[in-house]
Amino acid sequence: MKFTNARPIILASASPRRKEILSLLGLPFTVQPSHVSEDIEMTTDDFAGYARELASKKTMAIAEDYGDHIVIGADTIVVHEGKHYPKPESKEQAKLFLRELSGKTHAVITGVGIFVGGTLRVFSVETAVTFRELDDILLDAYVESGDPMDKAGGYGIQTAGALLVEKIEGDYFNVMGLPIARLTEHLRRLALINLKEGDPFIDY
Repeated sequence: MKFTNARPIILASASPRRKEILSLLGLPFTVQPSHVSEDIEMTTDDFAGYARELASKKTMAIAEDYGDHIVIGADTIVVHEGKHYPKPESKEQAKLFLRELSGKTHAVITGVGIFVGGTLRVFSVETAVTFRELDDILLDAYVESGDPMDKAGGYGIQTAGALLVEKIEGDYFNVMGLPIARLTEHLRRLALINLKEGDPFIDY
C-alpha cells in the first residue's frame, strides 16, 4: 500500500517507537518534539480523558507554529486498579511498578490528537495487557538492562519487555505508543490521506 497526503505531516513526538509506527504508512513526515511536560495533575479517574488531554497539549504546542500542516501528537499511559504508572524515575521504582503488575491485567491507553485547518480532533484507544507471574531474576535482569526507564509502566512490549507479557487484548501498536489502524481510519475519513483517486472518504 502507498498512501498520499493532502498536506505536510508533523509528528509531535520524540518517541522512536511512534516514528517507526507512523512510517508504516509510507508517507513523508517530519518529527518536531513538543517538549510538553507530562506532569499534568490528574484530578479525575477518567484516565482516557487524561491521555486525550496530554495528547491535545502535545499536538497544539506544535500546531501553533504549523497551521498549514497535519500535526499528530500522542501520549500513552498505563493504568491498573485506579493507579497511573508513568515512566519510572529510578530502577527501584521500575521494579516496584513491574512487581505490582506481575500476574495481573492492566490497561494501556493512548490519546491521539490530529490538528489540521484550525481544528483539533482527539481520540483514545485502550488495550488490555496481562503480565506473567514475574520471578525476581527475570525482573531484575530486565530492569538492569535499562529498557524500562523511558517507557510508561516501566516496560516496552516491542523490546525484551515482551518476555513479561502473557497476552494482550486489543491493538498491539497502541501498547507501543500509536494506534496506527485507528489513526489511519481518522486520517482517511478527514480526506487527509488516500490510497488512490476516489478513495471513499467520509468527511466529518
